Amino acid sequence: MGVNETESPQLRDIAVRVAEEAADLVRRARAAMLTGEPVQVDTKSTETDVVTAVDRASERLIRERLAELRPGDEVLGEEEGGAAGDGVTWVVDPIDGTVNFLYGAPGFAVSVGAQIDGVSVAGAVVEPVSGRCWTAVRGQGAWLDGRPLHVSSPPRLDLTLVGTGFAYDAERRARQAAVVLELVPRVRDIRRAGAASLDLCATAAGWLDAYVEHGLHRWDWAAGALIAAEAGATVSLPGEDPELGADATFVAASSIAQPLRALLIECGIDQV
Repeated sequence: MGVNETESPQLRDIAVRVAEEAADLVRRARAAMLTGEPVQVDTKSTETDVVTAVDRASERLIRERLAELRPGDEVLGEEEGGAAGDGVTWVVDPIDGTVNFLYGAPGFAVSVGAQIDGVSVAGAVVEPVSGRCWTAVRGQGAWLDGRPLHVSSPPRLDLTLVGTGFAYDAERRARQAAVVLELVPRVRDIRRAGAASLDLCATAAGWLDAYVEHGLHRWDWAAGALIAAEAGATVSLPGEDPELGADATFVAASSIAQPLRALLIECGIDQV
């Protein structure tokens, strides 16, 4: 993929650096918002799919810093778009969990992943409120604040805690809810936190046993899915497992990955 074992940790360090700087911007903006300072809010695909001026400011900061630290690299971001280049492409979500941010809830993050030929080789997910920093280097492991991460190993499906999320489109949300309705009696429980990158990191840490969602974009999973994979999770990205749906992201502890996949197919997840 055109990257060596020496360069990947360097890319990880850059991802951490720019993500932490953006997280500081977001944290300060949130503090101002919580004291009553207004924030500009626009909508995207639906009225519930929001973007704030802080999302845009965070992405601009990341792009400016990457241009200084890695001139010539391409950037693909949620707010300003972009395309993959021939070398390293930085895939950026300036605030993953914008609805949580807007409501004052703490569950949101800045996600920065480095990809080559569409494959993540390094990444960082930083939580502005807690300050937690999740990182990974392809083939070299995943960490939370420098502590190695390892997925859980639930012995059975009925002891499996599953994270998920829902689309903004009302009709698709209804189909997703129907699958969850079938799933709930057969697993330990369901969690819906509202930030895909953090759900992926939670699976890496063993705080979730699995996570499945449809409709994620590359910036949602570029860093988080690598972190989960490097922690030992079974990972299937959009387009890799059509039986789960063309745009399904599936991440699970290896001990229950196959039976959970089979159960999801039984529950009609390919119709979502």
